[in-house]
Amino acid sequence: MSITRRDFLNGVAITIAAGVAPIKLLQAAEGGTALAEKTLVYPPALTGLRGNHPGSFEPAHSIARDGKQYDFANIPLEGEYDLVIVGAGISGLAAACFYQQLLGADKKILLLDNHDDFGGHAKRNEFTTPDGLRLGYGGSESLQSPRSVYSPVALGLLKALEVNIDELAKGFQQTFYPDLGLSRGVYFDEKHFGVNKVVSGDPGHNVADDIPRDRLNGRPLAEFIGDFPLDESDKAALLALHEEKTDYLSGMTQAEKDLWMTRNSYTTFLRDKVGLSERAITYFQQRTNDFQAVGIDATACADARLCALPGFGGMNLTPLDAEEQAELDDPYIFHFPDGNAGLTRLMVRKLIPQVAPGHTMQDVVLAKFDYSKLDLPEHKVQLRLGSTALQAKNVPLKDGKQGVDVTYIKEGKLHRVRARQSIMAGYNMMIPYMVPEMAEPQKEALRQNVKAPLVYTKVVIKNWQSFVKLGVHEVYSPAAPYSRVKLDYPVNLGGYEHPKNPDQPMCLHMVYVPTLPGSGLSAREQSRKGRAMILGMPFEQHEQMIREQLQGMLGGAGFNHEQDILAITVNRWSHGYSYITNTLFDDEEQCDKWIELGRQPVGNITIANSDSDWSPYAHSAIDQAWRAVNELVAMHKGGAK
Repeated sequence: MSITRRDFLNGVAITIAAGVAPIKLLQAAEGGTALAEKTLVYPPALTGLRGNHPGSFEPAHSIARDGKQYDFANIPLEGEYDLVIVGAGISGLAAACFYQQLLGADKKILLLDNHDDFGGHAKRNEFTTPDGLRLGYGGSESLQSPRSVYSPVALGLLKALEVNIDELAKGFQQTFYPDLGLSRGVYFDEKHFGVNKVVSGDPGHNVADDIPRDRLNGRPLAEFIGDFPLDESDKAALLALHEEKTDYLSGMTQAEKDLWMTRNSYTTFLRDKVGLSERAITYFQQRTNDFQAVGIDATACADARLCALPGFGGMNLTPLDAEEQAELDDPYIFHFPDGNAGLTRLMVRKLIPQVAPGHTMQDVVLAKFDYSKLDLPEHKVQLRLGSTALQAKNVPLKDGKQGVDVTYIKEGKLHRVRARQSIMAGYNMMIPYMVPEMAEPQKEALRQNVKAPLVYTKVVIKNWQSFVKLGVHEVYSPAAPYSRVKLDYPVNLGGYEHPKNPDQPMCLHMVYVPTLPGSGLSAREQSRKGRAMILGMPFEQHEQMIREQLQGMLGGAGFNHEQDILAITVNRWSHGYSYITNTLFDDEEQCDKWIELGRQPVGNITIANSDSDWSPYAHSAIDQAWRAVNELVAMHKGGAK
């Protein structure tokens, strides 16, 4: 049963008929009537293509890709603010919170965002099933090692939002899946391995793992690898790689080894130093996709080591530093049921209290947000969705100081607002096109951050008995499109409870990163081509790919995609993870210079977003917001023009 050409509002399939207004459709959806009385659209419940959804990127592409020239002259001024923030993701929202904290809650702030929902990558996905509400995350997933790597500033913001990381951790039922006897597994697909086979009992641990290492339910390596559909020689080689403490770089000093690890890919290591066959190497190809947004052919060995890949235990390498070790060892359990959308909802509610009741991290989980309250002139903070900023320009004000005019497009019409100060908190690669007075070297520095494309798909299935029969809660795929397929994190928080009975509907999390293994292309070039790939894929193509992989993976355990799939949300991020320095292709010192140059203020315009730190983490987005706001505060107090 195809769900193409249909939308699922609150989890109820409603055929879109010509001439039927969206409000009528929303009112027809079970549970949607009360909300429909307040707002025309409730974005978290929309399915189909989400993330960088149709309509969110076309105006930006028109100037950045197509070279369209807009006439910004004679656009009437429609509003004046103390601060205009471009981008209402984690960094933009944090910047608004910090601005109020440092300069006063009376400051008038406007946030602009090109999407139809706030949060940036931190998007909330909602589904209403016959068994009740299912929540999911469309992007930014969890708080990464907050006890180890979060700055005092980031921890301070969490405290101001009443986020207790200890209580957040308690809500994560770490042993739920292990207690059911489930493990991680590997899916070998027929196209690449000649058979559709799921091998359960993977004894390896993940970087930033949510499962305790003594509860992985892993089988002995010889037994686990012995079930792979590979030649005996390949299985023996894989077993040796995992178990033997071999120095594959013998004859080098420790410093020489460390340098070699940064200059050579994990593929090169497996082929040239370990001596694996191409087929055996394929087993590892997508192990780094979810964490690095590139395959092992574009992942340096030093980064593969951080991803807990095998082969480095006997090489006497320099020990990992404290932050790197924390990323490996800290439990990955600081998770809202809707991912870091829980954090952005807390910030929006703090900035605009009228949007939803409550004030705690518990009550925000099920709080109903009234989107009609986001952009009201009587509020000190306004959040304007569906609004793509096209230009930010320093201009003189009547009092002799400098201000900023921001021109944006909404529903095809240009609008202009004025602020004393402005923060660019959106995708940094757009800033060179938006700030005309920026010097060319700074523009060039910003262009170096080529964000990686990725797709987080949510599939609601009727039940998860097939996973139980296969003995898995999470499956890695070496070669099928989706490298990771897993049952949702088992989190109970604020009255929301995860499914506990395998007969209940379950939200699957699926990760697809469009890479080009074996192409020899750099990480940046793979990202550019991968972005073009997913932008050119209609929902129907995504749906077919999802159905084929789930059927191949789960069909032997009784899964029937035509009957068992209730809803699909494809969170397509054509601009996903911020670029991170890749030592295979980059000079680290040069990258540090680009980072520092790229985030310099331009008059009364400062730059935030995790892009400005080349670090795709929530805490980086927060820290960069703090820096950008403090740069403005210094100007404000110093009377800068």
